[in-house]
Amino acid sequence: MKAKSSILRVAITGPESTGKSTLAQDLANYYQTLWVPEFARSYLNQLDRPYREEDLVEIAKGQIRSEEINAKKANKLLICDTELTVLKIWSEYKYGQCHPWIIKELLKHSYDLYLLTSPDIPWEDDPLREHPEEREKLFDVYLKELKGRKLPISIISGTPDIRKSTAIRVIDHLL
Repeated sequence: MKAKSSILRVAITGPESTGKSTLAQDLANYYQTLWVPEFARSYLNQLDRPYREEDLVEIAKGQIRSEEINAKKANKLLICDTELTVLKIWSEYKYGQCHPWIIKELLKHSYDLYLLTSPDIPWEDDPLREHPEEREKLFDVYLKELKGRKLPISIISGTPDIRKSTAIRVIDHLL
């Protein structure tokens, strides 16, 4: 849900290894504000077992909590490195379903802008990433999901510099 303050929220979303975290950090530095890291990364790094479907609800709760804490301290703009669409799509892809709580929360939390990162950059290996060959297919799923919900989206593609300048241009228009 949007904050009642004047904080604008920008969500960076898309398939794994498409530059979301790098873009979030770059934008937060540029706008001298805070960014909300992907909670799943810290959660999964602390697990002493493979993650399970029920872990996705805990990840969603942690992401929302982190976002709310950072929104209180942000400087006019909050950059979110991921949002619940990622959990919905991943859950449906991996488990064939998504927990109703995640869907309910997804519909309650909206952003002023969604930056959808394209898989047109090289895959970077990471123990938490699972499907390098599925990025194009998943990108199409994200695009269909966001358009279906009639959300304000901008596709971010190209080199890291082009991605950053495109995102800044779109955000400046929003501001």
